[in-house]
Amino acid sequence: MSNKVFVAGVGMIPFKKPGTSETYDVMGEQAIRLALADAGLDFSAIQQAYAGYVYGDSTCGQKALYRVGMTGIPLINVNNNCATGSSALYLARQAVASGAADCVLAFGFEQMNPGALKSAWSDRAPATERAQHLTTDLIGMPDLPMAIRQFGGAGYAHMQKYGTKLETFAAIRAKASRHAANNPLAVFRNVVSTEEVMAAPMLWEGVMTRLMACPPTCGGAAAIVVSEAFAKKHGLRTDVLIAGQSLTTDLPSTYDARDMIRVVGFDMTRLAAQQAYEQAGIGPQDIQVVELHDCFAQNELLTYEALGLCAEGGAEQFVLDGDNTYGGKWVTNPSGGLLSKGHPLGATGLAQCYELSHQLRGTAEARQVEGARIAVQHNLGLGGACVVTVYQKN
Repeated sequence: MSNKVFVAGVGMIPFKKPGTSETYDVMGEQAIRLALADAGLDFSAIQQAYAGYVYGDSTCGQKALYRVGMTGIPLINVNNNCATGSSALYLARQAVASGAADCVLAFGFEQMNPGALKSAWSDRAPATERAQHLTTDLIGMPDLPMAIRQFGGAGYAHMQKYGTKLETFAAIRAKASRHAANNPLAVFRNVVSTEEVMAAPMLWEGVMTRLMACPPTCGGAAAIVVSEAFAKKHGLRTDVLIAGQSLTTDLPSTYDARDMIRVVGFDMTRLAAQQAYEQAGIGPQDIQVVELHDCFAQNELLTYEALGLCAEGGAEQFVLDGDNTYGGKWVTNPSGGLLSKGHPLGATGLAQCYELSHQLRGTAEARQVEGARIAVQHNLGLGGACVVTVYQKN
């Protein structure tokens, strides 16, 4: 038997550029306090906690949590690359669903440096070495940062295979900016047009402009998940149900297919989506709103297909038809996504949970998706991990 799991409280602080934020522990504390206030709970009610971050020494989660309280509860620090925040949420949900705990906190934070992502360790082979070697073999371009080569290479593969135009990726970035304009917590709230995205400096000629890549960002977010019995006992809200959730890792096809679209996690995403949909008893046609991992505009387009929102090769028409925004079939990234809201790695998955919880509550204000009853979250980390979560209005 599996207990129903509800999102009782969420918290998120405004995302900021590197060098302008509080320290990681303060950001984590602030997000936790906001989630506790949102749930109407005292910290003493929390039975377990999972802390997500990528760039930091061991037990950074404790430093942030201790600023809120020290009650001796179990705390696990989680690092799953860019899927870290949702991996922490996955563990929290699993603890409640299994009956191991009734009230669990998941929180994430990241204090990032400017510029492209890079390893903190120079004395050992990187964990993503196999994917890096394959990328170099398929793409070359050794002077470009690896993430640009990987996601740009995947976008280029889609362009070559299906005739997708660079302007389509630019339109996705422009859409993100229009959505973020209504999000006071987003790092970038300026609206840019498709033409302005196209006119931005080229990171990879003919493949990617600077505005098609998400910015390094600092921030924090948190969620509190509870069992139905605990919610009833303490008078907590039960209007947002986690109806399905799956965490997947790489499949042999990630490497064996020698396809950049697979290298950046397409098959992980497709499998996670299928499993989460099956758990929730839904299909893509039942969804109204999606928060997906648009670390690059190219990855947002690929994810439309991996989540089953359109057929493989159909993503460009999907964008041209306006089916990815208000008035279309699905509203994708009403928060502005990683491209405009920002991407503090450990906080991203929990920020997605924050947005979708408010969407299903009907409290997303100017971002509100009318009639939102089922929402899907997609959070991807190369190396690899992918978490797809289905939320249902209860």
